[in-house]
Amino acid sequence: MSLYNVQFKRLPGNEDIQIPQKMSAAASGFDLYAAITEPIKVLPGERLLVPTGLTLAMPNGLEAQIRPRSGLALKHGITALNSPGTIDADYRGEIKVLLINHGSEDFMIHRNERVAQMVFQIVPHVELMEVEELTETERGSGGFGHTGTQ
Repeated sequence: MSLYNVQFKRLPGNEDIQIPQKMSAAASGFDLYAAITEPIKVLPGERLLVPTGLTLAMPNGLEAQIRPRSGLALKHGITALNSPGTIDADYRGEIKVLLINHGSEDFMIHRNERVAQMVFQIVPHVELMEVEELTETERGSGGFGHTGTQ
């Protein structure tokens, strides 16, 4: 198993914000916390960008994916809208989470509340090659719903 060193920095005014952490030894995601100055009400159908107060520096060949928290999705209909959101290795700005309320009730977000999780993935080096023809497969060009009956 490889070890990748990822640096993070808390932005000024966010010294009290929890650092990203795994909630169990086998968890794949690091929880991210809201770095808001006052509680925010998210109305049903509303979306908003939630700051985390953190910046990252990770080595080339990694990406950070921002994903929803399953508990917020199940209990309140709160999810990450562009899931997974991608943080590239060369990005040094603040990590923010785009949330949406798919629930039927208002939802309050408080400072230091867990709002998403961050999972690191290896990004393979890929070279795209334009060709005249592609290899054939049994599936061919069958698209959405093509492999199942429902």
